[in-house]
Amino acid sequence: MQATRLTLICHAATPAQKYGRFPDNESVVMDWQAAALSLEGRYKKKLRLVCAPEVRAWQTAGLFGGQASIEEALRDGNFGDWKGQAISELDSDVLMDWMAHSASSPHGGESVDQVCTRVAQWMKTLESQPGHIVAITHPFVIRAALLHAMQFPISMFYQIDVEPLSATELRFNTVWRLRLETHAQARDHGKIHAPQ
Repeated sequence: MQATRLTLICHAATPAQKYGRFPDNESVVMDWQAAALSLEGRYKKKLRLVCAPEVRAWQTAGLFGGQASIEEALRDGNFGDWKGQAISELDSDVLMDWMAHSASSPHGGESVDQVCTRVAQWMKTLESQPGHIVAITHPFVIRAALLHAMQFPISMFYQIDVEPLSATELRFNTVWRLRLETHAQARDHGKIHAPQ
């Protein structure tokens, strides 16, 4: 049986990330049009490219090739009233309570529990879809995917840092596994150049 390969790519950096704000439907900072297709050769051609519906996700998807299919399950967490707000402007007690209790949603949007459930349900649908899926999405979604794949407790959600344009490789063949790339593989993908 052929395995399911899921490569989760975090969208490129945004102004909200740069200035410590909760995300809204903002564009990426980089000149994504000039960089279009610049990462197209990173993976073999036989892949299914999907992305979250937000602008920053589909702009980033353009770096990897043709038209990406929009996948609603990959959408960012709904931060409700906190969208676009600076983290430093929020009541620190409310913010800390939200981070400590995964079922909490003081902003009126989605809780971390809800994001994790949505992502886990989507990943279950991939278990019967062999082949390579490259998914452009958000840090919250990638954290949720890692918790599901590794069966980590939800208390580890904020202990995972996800950098812009980082890649997380997961494989499913009866169980989900995290796959770490070797330097040779990274060099073959054009990310690391060996000294001459």
